Amino acid sequence: MDRIFGHTSSMGYALRVMDVTRPLSALSVDPGVDGVGLLLRDGDRPLGFLLLPDPGPSLSPTELERLAVGAGADGLHVERLRRQLLRRHGDDTATEVPSGTVTVAVCTRNRPDDLGHCLDSIDRARRAFAGDVEVLVVDNAPPDDATQRVVEQRPGVRYVREPLAGLDVARNRALAECRGQWLAFVDDDVRVDDRWLVGLAAARREHPDVAGLVGLVLPAELETEAQVRFEHRGGFGRGFVQRRWDGRHGPGGWLHPLGAGEFGAGCDMAFDVAVLRALGGFDDALDTGAPLPGGGDLDIFFRVLAAGHVLVYEPRMAVFHRHRRGMDELRRQYASWGTGLAAYLGARWATPAERPLILRLVVWWLDDQTKRLASALRSRDRVEIRMAAAELAGGAVGVGGYARSRRRMAARRAALVSGAAQ
Repeated sequence: MDRIFGHTSSMGYALRVMDVTRPLSALSVDPGVDGVGLLLRDGDRPLGFLLLPDPGPSLSPTELERLAVGAGADGLHVERLRRQLLRRHGDDTATEVPSGTVTVAVCTRNRPDDLGHCLDSIDRARRAFAGDVEVLVVDNAPPDDATQRVVEQRPGVRYVREPLAGLDVARNRALAECRGQWLAFVDDDVRVDDRWLVGLAAARREHPDVAGLVGLVLPAELETEAQVRFEHRGGFGRGFVQRRWDGRHGPGGWLHPLGAGEFGAGCDMAFDVAVLRALGGFDDALDTGAPLPGGGDLDIFFRVLAAGHVLVYEPRMAVFHRHRRGMDELRRQYASWGTGLAAYLGARWATPAERPLILRLVVWWLDDQTKRLASALRSRDRVEIRMAAAELAGGAVGVGGYARSRRRMAARRAALVSGAAQ
């Protein structure tokens, strides 16, 4: 039984990997941990993720097989069917790499240790990939040269300094600087799977018309109560089965495509550079950092589909995210989700044709959030009450937040120009 990053958590959940294509052996659980997070794989492909509280000192092969069947069946069936269809049609392109360079951009600010781990994981993925890859680090409004020093220690990684603060600003700088035909973004607090680039290429090969890709996000560690809580509440999970949305004619749910949260998370996404540039890049009044650290990924997913392009969720494009370690950090994250959603909807409100769908989404979101809060109140779970209330409060704070953010970004630009002129 393999360990994720060779790491075992202390007084948290141990993370393990089980390949269902190999003979199963008993899983021993280290003393002192509260549970196990078990990632199921079919060779290179992630199939499922299980949180197992209080598993005892070990799990037998029979118990593991039962768990694997329940958690990984959908993904396993889809993958096996895909392989059979490729063989039946004599597809000899199954290992071909689509043409063109992929630029991998890491937009970062003042987290050199996280960045180093992220870049090391990207390097491992590059070695497992036959295509051309450029790695670009955008250092966003850095307070010192710590990030630059990390990059200088890694040959083949390009460094760019962006003085204007804001994540979407940094993303747009990456878009302007990239040399590839595809631009992938990962956050500095993730580690990409060794087969991440292979999964990205496979999705492009299987969907030649795709304009945007969003990947699977798994936990890199579950050492604290906050990290375990986050996973129990759903984490960043969007499942283990590939999904496709076509902006020309669906499919989509009744909130499609405005309910962009279903597509994935911005810490693991990639785009056709020509499409992204034609759309004008990212809206830099979203994902600005405090007080609006969100909304940019929702907005770009929506605009890709609204422009009539194809978006694909690809679980083989997996990353491992270091979740917030403390309860206060986690509460602020949920608040930022509410604020980011409200600001994103504020940006879309400028288009009158979208307003009925916006109102429908707001009604659904309020109903969903109040049900979560009511459930927490009934269970008298104080932590869950705080998290549910934080997201609701964040949504309320975010009303009018987009207009305020536009003014704030204009002031930032003016201050930057004024400072440069002095």
